[in-house]
Amino acid sequence: MADLIVSRREWLLAAAAAGALGAEAQIAVAAASSAAVDPELTPEAALAELYAGNERFSTGNWNPRHRDMVRVLEVSEGQRPFAAFLGCADSRVPIEIVFDQGFGDLFVTRIAGNVATSENIASLEFGTLVLGAKVLYVLGHTACGAVNAAMQRQAVPGQISGLFHLIRPAIRSSGGDIDKAVLENVKLQAQSLADASPVIAELIATKRLVLAGGVYNLKTGKVTPVKLNEQ
Repeated sequence: MADLIVSRREWLLAAAAAGALGAEAQIAVAAASSAAVDPELTPEAALAELYAGNERFSTGNWNPRHRDMVRVLEVSEGQRPFAAFLGCADSRVPIEIVFDQGFGDLFVTRIAGNVATSENIASLEFGTLVLGAKVLYVLGHTACGAVNAAMQRQAVPGQISGLFHLIRPAIRSSGGDIDKAVLENVKLQAQSLADASPVIAELIATKRLVLAGGVYNLKTGKVTPVKLNEQ
């Protein structure tokens, strides 16, 4: 398993070496530093496993694999997640549990409203390009507080309102319907990931990565796929 491990030092060295190169060369250098995921696993198969996992979870047939100390020790020296996520920070949507996965299976970023900020995009570039995740998934959820707050347009304290402008284009397409706004926000943030990151765009274009999205239902535990704008 040692040859599957990507250390922080290796990542930094690869990034430094690629710094003066063009986008395609940077992708090649970083990708060469990682054999993170089984090369036989296709993006389509990885996506199918996510939905199969959610089916197991939502029907009470969850699988305890990858959730014990054996797995903890197995991934202690390195990670090879098969999917990367942009999800909401809502405490009711623990992504590994929702998709019935365990330690080392998913590379997860979470932020209120599952919005694509530069910081999250950078993390997801690492998860897909370097660690080799085959799926990049945007997960929204029903009754999202951030989407609802952005719809209300009320003054709020602190910095949370700084996220609202990233959600409001989806709200304008929703006709005031919170469920539609959540769905449109998944589409919007997925498009932002592809548009803002040449790294992610290249992985999608070369079919090394599939971009997908869905909405988690807080009452049923089920994830409903969302057809993205570019698909």
